[in-house]
Amino acid sequence: MAGLCVGEAALVTAGRRGRRWPQPLLRSAALWTLKHVPHYSRQHLVVSRSLCSAAYDSNEKTFDKILVANRGEIACRVIKTCKKMGIKTVAIHSDVDASSAAEDVIFIGPDTHAIQAMGDKIESKLLAKNAKVNTIPGFDGVVKDADEAVRIAREIGYPVMIKASAGGGGKGMRIAWDDEETRDGFRFSSQEAASSFGDDRLLIEKFIDNPRHIEVQVLGDKHGNALWLNERECSIQRRNQKVVEEAPSLFLDSETRRAMGEQAVALAKAVNYSSAGTVEFLVDSKKNFYFLEMNTRLQVEHPVTECITGLDLVQEMIRVAKGYPLRHKQADIPINGWAVECRVYAEDPYKSFGLPSIGRLSQYQEPLHLPGVRVDSGIQPGSDISIYYDPMISKLITYGSDRREALKRMEDALDNYVIRGVTHNIALLREVIINSRFVKGDINTKFLSDVYPDGFKGHQLTENERNQLLAIASSLFVASQLRAHHFQEHENSRVPVVKPQVANWELSVKLHDEVYTVVASNSGPTFSVSYYNRKTPLDTAKSLLYIIPSASSSLAVTAVLKVEVDESKLNVTGAWNLASPLLSVNVDGTQRMIQCLSREAGGNMSIQFLGTVYKVHILTKLAAELNKFMLEKAAEDTSSILRSPMPGMVVAVSVKPGDLVAEGQEICVIEAMKMQNSMTAGKTGKVKSVHCKAGDTVGEGDLLVELE
Repeated sequence: MAGLCVGEAALVTAGRRGRRWPQPLLRSAALWTLKHVPHYSRQHLVVSRSLCSAAYDSNEKTFDKILVANRGEIACRVIKTCKKMGIKTVAIHSDVDASSAAEDVIFIGPDTHAIQAMGDKIESKLLAKNAKVNTIPGFDGVVKDADEAVRIAREIGYPVMIKASAGGGGKGMRIAWDDEETRDGFRFSSQEAASSFGDDRLLIEKFIDNPRHIEVQVLGDKHGNALWLNERECSIQRRNQKVVEEAPSLFLDSETRRAMGEQAVALAKAVNYSSAGTVEFLVDSKKNFYFLEMNTRLQVEHPVTECITGLDLVQEMIRVAKGYPLRHKQADIPINGWAVECRVYAEDPYKSFGLPSIGRLSQYQEPLHLPGVRVDSGIQPGSDISIYYDPMISKLITYGSDRREALKRMEDALDNYVIRGVTHNIALLREVIINSRFVKGDINTKFLSDVYPDGFKGHQLTENERNQLLAIASSLFVASQLRAHHFQEHENSRVPVVKPQVANWELSVKLHDEVYTVVASNSGPTFSVSYYNRKTPLDTAKSLLYIIPSASSSLAVTAVLKVEVDESKLNVTGAWNLASPLLSVNVDGTQRMIQCLSREAGGNMSIQFLGTVYKVHILTKLAAELNKFMLEKAAEDTSSILRSPMPGMVVAVSVKPGDLVAEGQEICVIEAMKMQNSMTAGKTGKVKSVHCKAGDTVGEGDLLVELE
């Protein structure tokens, strides 16, 4: 039986475009059958059965073996369905060997005509017009140079969108509001397009301000049948890349949904489309919709469609490739429940909503123990996040009977997700899904910049949440003291120790530059603790914290916080197993899942609470008094230096020693994960020294340029 290739092409993943194999892998290709797939792949083949329950007819013969020309989570996703269907798989992590090409290969996906037609944004737009699909006004030809780009932009009217003709995944796209931005956008978009797709052709069209990004999943066969499988709301984006998706869309009514679906099917039929594909639209506030592009592959966000329809899209793609007609009619396609997907990235969300982070996963634990949770990933503890591919760690999907349940499950799943070794964007994802605008469905593609105009700052604690965090941090400190006492008092200890006679702990707790004095006194089984702001005299302290050790375990404590200002009490209870990456804490009947990321002897403690990592500094009273005599490290003057905000490669350097630069002037360009970022001067001055050149690989924080 034939071998079979999955994906847009051997070097294009089914889920994400714009990746190239590193040269070392090209020289040392590796093949393996399913039984030799690494442990992490097998691990993720069995997840989320309840979230995609499509039946398989064992009497329906398809293929003996499938070649999976993808990597990471999408490869594991494809292998999962193949395993269910009893199909052997061969996975690769580089170019297919020449010997493999000698087989009788059938391609799973649309034919080359559809791929080429829809992969070219210029041709696809013309085809969409002919198929009576709504399109965005713009220039339908190829833009030759920056001068022509400016002329076209003026004719269309600002703002305009400059896009790579062969692009996707947000790469090679720039919004321009004036002539200068058009010239810069042409330069960066053409360079990104050439780097990511090997094609620097650009087009320009009218930019629709404040739209929603809503896409329609389509499925066609080789017998002229095509269906639309409802829509996905993909408006939460940064740098034109999706971050949070859901299905269905809260915004669409049944009439608009049907109209979009019918136009999507009309376009699919216009190119004889035979596989799973996605037609993307921009939708304005009046529900007018315009064709954006068609992706001829299995999208990253396909799991939310599988959740609400019950279909296994990979299985359907395999059936279609074998020549079977579609099993369903349009009337058979349901919307059952609600599904939400968060893209978990190795990114720093505090830098432009997510600049890439690299490193090795020292600890990794997915929240698969929770109901209604699915995780598509291709990593394990010890995996490296490198600069060669985009920094996605996984796709986290939750499903519920309605949107409220799906969002609550997502909140819990994010709190229970353990990722150590790289910076990640869980704080941002959690803040998005609990934001009041998002919960109401008041969103558009500018959501992040509208909600966080000064950049993402993490969760902003209310007074009650601050008190909860102080109580938890104090409890962690007491728990660590109790554990130390437990080991010191162990009867089998061969080392003579002096048992500490601690009647109370006087602590200094610093959070957000505010210092709280915490006095924990031991009276029998009870530790009575009061805390107050350093500006408040001790005799007028307004809060009391009681920490009561559990009799059953020296590692468990019960904490009660009594806030006398409003006569309220916060009860904090938890079994404080300090070796566990997750700590379940009950705060006034509300279950919280926290993570103590680090505890240092110097008193620094990092706690992930409500998704955000907070740094707390806890010292005993004596240590705090002595700490006043310690010299503080002088802060670096960053106005005269330029450091790389992310790992990447230097594409261009625009200055040399002795040059005069103005504030905001471009100094160099760093490419990270195929996205180009312009680094600018923080002030006006003369260049003292340049520490990089085009082609250099730089790490986060590396010095690039110094000014006098």
